[in-house]
Amino acid sequence: MALRTCSYAVSNIRGLHISPSCHMFVQTQDTPNPNSLKFIPGVQVLETGTMDFPTLTSAQCSPLAKLLFRIEGVKSVFLGPDFITITKVDEETDWQTIKAEVFATIMDFFTSGLPVVNEGATSTTDTDGNEEDDETVLMIKELLDSRIRPTVQEDGGDLEFKGFKDGIVYLKLQGSCTSCPSSMVTLKNGVQNMLQFYIPEVIAVEQILEDERDIKAKEELEKLETSLPK
Repeated sequence: MALRTCSYAVSNIRGLHISPSCHMFVQTQDTPNPNSLKFIPGVQVLETGTMDFPTLTSAQCSPLAKLLFRIEGVKSVFLGPDFITITKVDEETDWQTIKAEVFATIMDFFTSGLPVVNEGATSTTDTDGNEEDDETVLMIKELLDSRIRPTVQEDGGDLEFKGFKDGIVYLKLQGSCTSCPSSMVTLKNGVQNMLQFYIPEVIAVEQILEDERDIKAKEELEKLETSLPK
């Protein structure tokens, strides 16, 4: 059974930027989210897993993400094993005004020798089982890791398992999936259908959203940070 992550064709390589100084090239790839673009630098980004930075505050553990947040028009940054997904603030913001700065930032960073993330930072890795997981939860995690997450990562995002209760699988969308217009199609027609096909105990899949109070607190903290002298 194939997983379809959106209702229309996606992920065509459409851009190439070459650095003459370091012979590095960065490709861009469309995602199902028109406000998100996947940048492929041709080198390893993370050793394992993925990391989602929806705000500047959350990116303090990543020197690369912090630099990308300095670019006007960047709303969020998502790091994968070999790609970087940038989400812009809105549809009115032109990709052409952002891409050149993102290209330059990525190429300069990977020639600097700095770590992508600081030591001790944790990524969203495979949903390993634990002693408290029953057989159904273990099967859900196995399907997510082997069949679903790799496909979602191809579109510049990821899924984080948050729990299973009363037949409901709770997932958190990351990267390009977070604000994607087809995210509900992905959950219901893709993830939910596949889990139900293999695991009869699954009744539905629901998305976990960040607490509004947490989002508000992050926004207020970022306003304070930007007002401080640098």
